[in-house]
Amino acid sequence: MQEPLLGTEGPDYDTFPERTPPSPRERTGVGALQNKKLFLATFAAVLGNFSFGYALVYTSPVIPALEHSLDPNLSLTKTQASWFGSVFTLGAAAGGLSAMVLNDLLGRKLSIMFSAVPSAAGYALMAGAHGLWMLLLGRMLTGFAGGLTAACIPVYVSEIAPPGVRGALGATPQLMAVFGSLSLYALGLLLPWRWLAVAGEVPVLIMVLLLSFMPNSPRFLLSRGRDSEALQALAWLRGADVDIRWEFGQIQDNVRRQSSRISWAEARDPHMYRPIVIALLMRFLQQLTGITPILVYLQSIFDSTAVLLPPKDDAAIVGAVRLLSVLIAALTMDLAGRKVLLFISAASMFAANLTLGLYVHFGPKPLTPNSTVGLDSAPLWGTEQPPAAPAGLLTLVPLLATMLFIMECLRPPGAFLLLRRHLLGEPGIHRLLCA
Repeated sequence: MQEPLLGTEGPDYDTFPERTPPSPRERTGVGALQNKKLFLATFAAVLGNFSFGYALVYTSPVIPALEHSLDPNLSLTKTQASWFGSVFTLGAAAGGLSAMVLNDLLGRKLSIMFSAVPSAAGYALMAGAHGLWMLLLGRMLTGFAGGLTAACIPVYVSEIAPPGVRGALGATPQLMAVFGSLSLYALGLLLPWRWLAVAGEVPVLIMVLLLSFMPNSPRFLLSRGRDSEALQALAWLRGADVDIRWEFGQIQDNVRRQSSRISWAEARDPHMYRPIVIALLMRFLQQLTGITPILVYLQSIFDSTAVLLPPKDDAAIVGAVRLLSVLIAALTMDLAGRKVLLFISAASMFAANLTLGLYVHFGPKPLTPNSTVGLDSAPLWGTEQPPAAPAGLLTLVPLLATMLFIMECLRPPGAFLLLRRHLLGEPGIHRLLCA
């Protein structure tokens, strides 16, 4: 009989393994769910993900505006526009790696609050930019903040949430990131690019203000020997009418077990390294599909194709579809096998990308201000008129292909999260996978 990939579910499978059966009230967390402070703390934290999603796609409406800017210091060439769009990922990589240190040095809450410093500075630089270096530095700083929050917030949310709703609350970071991107696309229809940067400061300031009144993670406080503070934090999160003694004892036992480092013998265990390799490979392949460049250059992509709708409207529509697809993926993740969903998603993404690529190469080209009309196109009667822009259902191909690609690209993280949950008991590995 073939051995299961992840092995049998041992006592360390869940973050709070059951050793003594809790009461029904404690098991379901009904009392904790009635405490609105838990949801307020979660909302305060995931505002960082909102800012991350907002900053990620900031260049989508900004690059086309700067490419046609009359200011010679801000007018971007194709190469400069590519750097402006991609330098965000360099900052995000640095932020994600630094989270592995800051999460334990400052704690989860303070690490999230610390991300507001580079984020606010980055938006301020871009809002007042009078040269390319300010745009690039601001973009890198917001990327650093985004990478830091993307790694810290899931850990904080998973540690403050009751076991019964940890999965549901664990989906909120992704939802808020997508909602942040949609907000940027929508505001891009109304605001100039400098005011888009100013608007990006708002969720950052609200996040810092709210987190100032939120407790730190009880697990982190216990790991630092601050037991009384941890008990107060857990009581604040669960509510005064909930008996937290059982859960507090489980967290204490869990922290004691995790105080010892993983040995090399344990690291060589296939049940330990296989999930890590598969999860990292899946995340790498997801990024290799081109999802990030498509989101970053979304409006530029539609600018380069003869789309029936204005490019800004197309970007906003795709942002709304992306949010809807996240909700659908969260609801259908458990209705079918993860492997089946992965194969379906991969095939759909391949078809969507192939269709978009063929359309861009062979399809009709949009008219530009420099378009000229040859003598052979002049009418026999009347004055010369420029050719009409391509119209019809064919021009919807880029929009539909992009919508399909983004919808299917959001399914693979479901299996990634499943494997990450298998290692949730190892906080160092968990933070690495989040980063």
